[in-house]
Amino acid sequence: MLALGAASLGSVYSHVSQAHADATVQTALDLGVSLIDVAPYYGLTRAETALGHALQGVERSRYTLATKVGRYGDKAWDFSRDATLRSLDESLRRLKTGHVDILQCHDIEHGDLKQLVEEALPALRDLKAQGVIRYVGITGYDLAVLEKIAVEQQIDTVMAYCTFTLQDQRLGPVARRLKTHDIAVFNASPLGMGLLTRKGPPDWHPGHETVHRAAAEAARICTEAGSDISRLAVQWALRQAAEHGIASTVIGSSSAANMRDNVAAMSASVDAALLAHVETVLAPVRDKGWDVLPGNGGKAGQ
Repeated sequence: MLALGAASLGSVYSHVSQAHADATVQTALDLGVSLIDVAPYYGLTRAETALGHALQGVERSRYTLATKVGRYGDKAWDFSRDATLRSLDESLRRLKTGHVDILQCHDIEHGDLKQLVEEALPALRDLKAQGVIRYVGITGYDLAVLEKIAVEQQIDTVMAYCTFTLQDQRLGPVARRLKTHDIAVFNASPLGMGLLTRKGPPDWHPGHETVHRAAAEAARICTEAGSDISRLAVQWALRQAAEHGIASTVIGSSSAANMRDNVAAMSASVDAALLAHVETVLAPVRDKGWDVLPGNGGKAGQ
């Protein structure tokens, strides 16, 4: 299943007008994409605000809405009960809705895990019991932490980012194990936060320079073949998801055209020879995430 990642609606990568945000969301819904993921951190509340505006007038039953609590800045985490409840109230106002379907603790490995377990997660369970949310989730990059907390705390959903891509495929076995515990796994950012694109990653991308160089070479090969590495990467992720127990692939989009391309990638044929060539180029840096091969630290720092 394909989901819309709404971070870019908050002008995280480049300016996105409200009109473009509205068109992106409407196109997604018209094409049958019903799961939308956002967070207060994305654009420092701008993404939630833009999404809330875009969803006005849309029947609530047409979409499944996921947002987050706990991360409020590049280096700001708070998993206290008070902050969790306050954050949800503020999100509901920005999103102009009475409930969210999935409420997730955001990038948990950077926060206080004791506070997460003793305050945030019990608060989310209370909200679930009250019917304010339907599912309790966690998100992050550190797969070992995500798996441990998810299993021990009987979490409903896990969202991991940048760990099930053409370059880094470590989420696969973790997702299969989590599925045996009836935990739904979402793969976010199959383009590796801009790594697997013609333009390449942003300056703050935490990947190592050797990973960046390999991805740039793979992108060049795709361009010379008349293709686009982003499209190939999306196709790969969507086709591999079910086999590895991944319930949904969350892809950011900030335009209606890009949304249509992502949906089209679900059924388009894959150039097997090109895919094999790209996999060969990426093989030396396969599974070399920034926890394995540190880069510049990214927004959260080392």
